[in-house]
Parts: sequence; C-alpha cells; structure tokens
Amino acid sequence: MRLAEPSLFTRIRRSDLWWSFTQHKAAMAAAALLVLLILAAAFAPWITPQNPYDPAQLDLWNAELPPIWMERGQWPYLLGTDNQGRDMLSAILYGSRSSIIIGIGSVVLSLLIGISLGLMAGFFGGITDTVLMRVGDVLLSVPTILIAMLVSAMARAALPPGLREVGAGAVLVLAITLSAWVQYARTVRAQTAVERRKEYVQAARLLKVPARRIMVKHILPNTMTPILVAATLNFGMAILTEATLSFLGIGMPPSQPSLGTLIRFGNQYLFSGMWWMVIFPVLQLCLLVVSVNLLGDWLRDALNPKLR
Repeated sequence: MRLAEPSLFTRIRRSDLWWSFTQHKAAMAAAALLVLLILAAAFAPWITPQNPYDPAQLDLWNAELPPIWMERGQWPYLLGTDNQGRDMLSAILYGSRSSIIIGIGSVVLSLLIGISLGLMAGFFGGITDTVLMRVGDVLLSVPTILIAMLVSAMARAALPPGLREVGAGAVLVLAITLSAWVQYARTVRAQTAVERRKEYVQAARLLKVPARRIMVKHILPNTMTPILVAATLNFGMAILTEATLSFLGIGMPPSQPSLGTLIRFGNQYLFSGMWWMVIFPVLQLCLLVVSVNLLGDWLRDALNPKLR
C-alpha cells in the first residue's frame, strides 16, 4: 500500500531550515515584528482613525497635537497629529504600506530581470555574456541612489502632469529596479557558468533539450540559495532607497505619503518642539529595515553549508 505523501506544511516543519529558524531567537523575533508591521500596514483602513489621503477627514483644529500621553494630547490621536491635522499613526501605517509595496515590487522586478539576464549570460557566454556584464559594470560604477534619482527625474519629466502623482509608485519601482538587478544577474551568471559544465547539463544538451528548459528547470533551482539571501537583504535596501528619494523630494508626493515623505515634512518641525512628526516615522522605518536585515542575516547563515 502506497503511503500518503506528507503535506507541504509537514515537509516545512521537518526541514533543516525550519529547525534552524526555531533555534534562532533573533530571527524569530524579527519575523514576528516584520509580520506585525506588514499586517498593520495592510489593515490600516480598518485600524486607524482616519484616512490621511482624504482631505475631507483632516481637521485643522486638531493640528499639531502631541502624543496622547503628553499634555494637550487627545483621543484617538495616539501619536499626535501633524500641521495639517493628519493623525500620525494613520499616516505612518498608510506610508508603511506604500513603502512596503514599492520595496516588494522593486525586488520582484529586479529578480525577474536579473535572473533572466544572468542565466543568459552564464549559459550562452561569448558576446552575450560580455555585453550584459559590461552594462552591469557601468551601472555598478555609479552609486545606486544617483541612478535612482536620474531615472525618477527623467520618468517624471516624461509623464503628463496629471499622471505624475498617480504613477509615482511605479516610477520609484522602475528607478530602484534599474539599479538593483545587476547584483542578481552577476550572482546567477557565476552560478550558471559553473553548472553548465556539469554532467546533467551536458546530458540534457545531448538529448536536444531546449536551452530555455535547461536553464529554468535544471540550472535555476541550483542558483536560488544566494538569490534568496540577496533578495531578502535588498528588500530592506529598497525601502531605504524609496525613503531617501522621497526625503529628497523626488519620490512619493505629499498626497500619497510614504515613510520618506513623512520624514521630509516632519524634519521641518523637528526644532520647533513637534518632534513626534519625524521621530515616529523614523522609528517605523528603522523597525522595518532592521527586521528585514536580521532575517537576511539568519537566512544567509542557515543556507551556508560551511556553517552546518
């Protein structure tokens, strides 16, 4: 009698990676914090007292209120309000949602581009490898933030005025992607160049298996370990890049606040006593990035065979 195969959840619980995760207290704490932050951002419309995107919900009479535990603090503004009467907790959670979506979108798009070009460069070699890697070298010679600033400024100038605010998130995803795909491409290219010389790839070629199938079905799974680590760490970097661009005024517009936009406006009032307008967005940004980096550090150690 054939035994039933264990479920996906059972296989995960029995895996070495899950055991390593349960033994790493910092990784468990970081994962719990990251899940909490993502869920809070995702359910922001249901847990916040107002929609900071809706001008009809803003009340100038409640502007510049301090956090609730200070004198003049009012319910339900737990973290106070800004100079427009916008609840800071609502703005932070909505802003976190924008930052997280941009971070995920840029990482996914960077993965698609980087993995595809890296597989082609490593598998075919020759002129394909030379051209793709030289393009990557040129991009690596320029600081990431400068590439993102240039792409963001050019895209905004090309868009009609009515679409600039609507397409701000897509422009940021594109700007971050064009400066981030190179790392994935170089990693996959190096792994592919090694794998293509192995016997199983040579056998597949002798059997006339299409090159695309060899790359996707056989080589790609053997290159995913360093890619997963890089994607995790780059997620935090993408959030920081978005915050930097928004802080410089070429990221998300004021009508669609992200964490960088909130920090930019709050910084103007830091020395006037309204510290909560900048401190709380900065704290949220730090928690997001630190939790992602801790997970990335654990994943790098857990997937390193030399440390097992």
